Amino acid sequence: MIRLVAPFIALLVSFLALPSGRQVHADDLSGADVAFFENRIRPVLVKHCLKCHSAKSKELGGKLLLDSRAGVRAGGESGPALVAGDAKASLIVQAMRYDGLEMPPDGPLPESIVSDFAKWVRLGAADPRTDKPEKSASPPGETTAASSPDEVAKRLWSLKPVGDPTPPAVKDSAWVRDPLDRFVLARIEAAGFAPSEDADARALVRRLFHDIVGLPPSMTQVEQFVEAHRVDEQRAIEQLVDQLLSSSQFGERWGRHWLDVARFAESNGNDGLGRNPTFPHAWRYRDYVIDCFNRDTPFAEFLKEQIAGDLLKSETPEERDRRLIATGFLAMAAKPAKAMNNNFDMDVVADQIDVIGRGVMGLSVACARCHDHKFDPIHNRDYYAIAGIFTSTETLWGVAANEKLTAPPTGLHVLKSATKVLPPEGFVETVLVLQSDTGVPKKIPKPPWPVGTPLAMGVRDRAKPADCKINIKGDAKKLGKPAPRGFLQAIPIGAETGKIAAKQSGRVELANWLTHEDHPLTSRVMVNRIWHHLFGQGIVRTPDDFGVYGDRPSHPKLLDHLATRFVAQGWSIKRLIRDIALSRTYQLGCKADAGVLEADAENRLFARRTRHRLGAEALRDNMLHVAGQLDSTAGDATIIRHRDILVNLAGNLHQPSHYRSVYLCYLRNAPPPELTAFDLPDFSSVTGRRDESTSPSQALHVYNSPFVIAQAGHFAKRVIEESADNESRVRFAFRRVFRREPTVAEMDNALELVRLTESEADSEVVAWSSLCQALLSTNEFRYID
Repeated sequence: MIRLVAPFIALLVSFLALPSGRQVHADDLSGADVAFFENRIRPVLVKHCLKCHSAKSKELGGKLLLDSRAGVRAGGESGPALVAGDAKASLIVQAMRYDGLEMPPDGPLPESIVSDFAKWVRLGAADPRTDKPEKSASPPGETTAASSPDEVAKRLWSLKPVGDPTPPAVKDSAWVRDPLDRFVLARIEAAGFAPSEDADARALVRRLFHDIVGLPPSMTQVEQFVEAHRVDEQRAIEQLVDQLLSSSQFGERWGRHWLDVARFAESNGNDGLGRNPTFPHAWRYRDYVIDCFNRDTPFAEFLKEQIAGDLLKSETPEERDRRLIATGFLAMAAKPAKAMNNNFDMDVVADQIDVIGRGVMGLSVACARCHDHKFDPIHNRDYYAIAGIFTSTETLWGVAANEKLTAPPTGLHVLKSATKVLPPEGFVETVLVLQSDTGVPKKIPKPPWPVGTPLAMGVRDRAKPADCKINIKGDAKKLGKPAPRGFLQAIPIGAETGKIAAKQSGRVELANWLTHEDHPLTSRVMVNRIWHHLFGQGIVRTPDDFGVYGDRPSHPKLLDHLATRFVAQGWSIKRLIRDIALSRTYQLGCKADAGVLEADAENRLFARRTRHRLGAEALRDNMLHVAGQLDSTAGDATIIRHRDILVNLAGNLHQPSHYRSVYLCYLRNAPPPELTAFDLPDFSSVTGRRDESTSPSQALHVYNSPFVIAQAGHFAKRVIEESADNESRVRFAFRRVFRREPTVAEMDNALELVRLTESEADSEVVAWSSLCQALLSTNEFRYID
């Protein structure tokens, strides 16, 4: 039951009582925490700091040790080097900015590095190092025998071949609806428990709609499903699942999940120098992803197109254009500033390696850029074997607002079958650049590039592919021996895929290696992502990290069963979603025995359904839907497609929209304002699992957001138009928001709220808007059972 007249203030007070900062302890590190430290922080410490600030320093500067986690936090003569969560108060950031302290003494570091350290501190200064000073970095390719990548590879669970385990015997075989249920039930029974009761039909229909298409069912659809479920529950579920999977809204929901992995955005993001150029053609990749999910493009083919689509044989101009657009996957990086950055080209390559590593394989390959991976089975030479594939590849992001300090301009793919995208009549496209002498922005008209030519971001092979030389300690100016192009030595599968043609980059071979049926990671990682989005948590709870520091699978045999099944069924994402949705495990209710809740608080057994909150996009879409304002047709490209500009100089580029949230304008460092309060990622790196926090800004957003207030107003007008009778209006509002009738107490509370508000505001619309906003703020609306 909900309490409609409970004040928002109490909610805000409870939020404001939460701590604002966090210190990330070593035991709580996520894969993203570790990857950020290993890629952005450790290399700088090794290169610029440890000579004077390590246990092996000839003369310890300022009594400050930076070669261990404890040393950084203890600080030196000037105090602690950092304050987790507060970059401004952290001496290490002040010193890098030459703000009172000046480190390193031989000259300031590039602003992009300083920004990385400030971000690291703001996010809690995650540090996977031990509290003991570390040994000096080993030469490239060398580590101690006990912790060498080869030894780690022999022990790591995720690198063992994917098995095809026989579903185990269970006591209650009648409970099973799909072979996967046996793996789950066997664990529950072994723990001495029983699974929860099945979800009721009303909860299940809402769950299926949200999980598969991301929108709520209508009241009519609920009632039809409830009746069909009463007659033949499994047939009713099958029919509904098939209907939802065939909807175009499926691709909009599940395509958004992949866009998080692909770090999709329509601008570069702050490059460390305060510049944020747009990517006017990024929207084509977004539409490609949505289309692939709706087509049920086999996942193996989906990957091949994104990695090497420009090199694949195409039968038609349309197919050729699709595959060129697909390679935008490798061009979406948030690039650091080119200015004063000798490592710019290798930074772009590092991002491409990371999206392949964590996005496809669940391994932080990019952490081996400076040395053999500290804990995962990846040699330094493995990193540069893959790097050679991408240094032999030209990345096409466009002119980047002609701001060369951010990124040098590149070409783009010219599409032959796509329709020209003409700007509005009278529109003059300009770019904004900063005058180097004054720093004042000026507009420069763009030369007529023909106007409207269909273009796409992506990649293509360089004229002369070549192996990449090892960068000593990650420094592109200090080169070692070339590393022959290839893949991870820890996964020596498919000898035929490892032979890279001398005149090609090797991206085709990389794609074939990743999608080889014997690859131990690709299928496991993807089925775990699918399970994560259907259950709110993965079988492996670190979906981007299947390495040593990642979570272990709660049900390893179930993971292998699903991975084997996925490949055997043609890498079909829709087929796997269907199989899982029709399982008894998926259809469980949220209520559980007290003993189970106490023994398995995190629901590692999957003995019940875990309630989960609507994500940022789904919450906005649902509000629009309830208010009758959602345009469910495919959204158009955003305003960005006509503007090659610097976002920070262009004002607000976000325009009002009634399309689904996946079609909004996604700018790095300037995301859609309707979504920012609810754990939207920054789109700068692979994000397989979004954070789910509770903060004051969320309560304030629901209470004060112009968007929420506007939707409450539209909803109120629909309620008023529905009937002249207040009780009928309340029933309509409840049916629209919750897909159920109000209880007696809820009816009384609703009518009282409307009466009190109307007498104070002297406005019927304001009174009913207050009720509608209260309904949209409830947990029952924002959470899915």
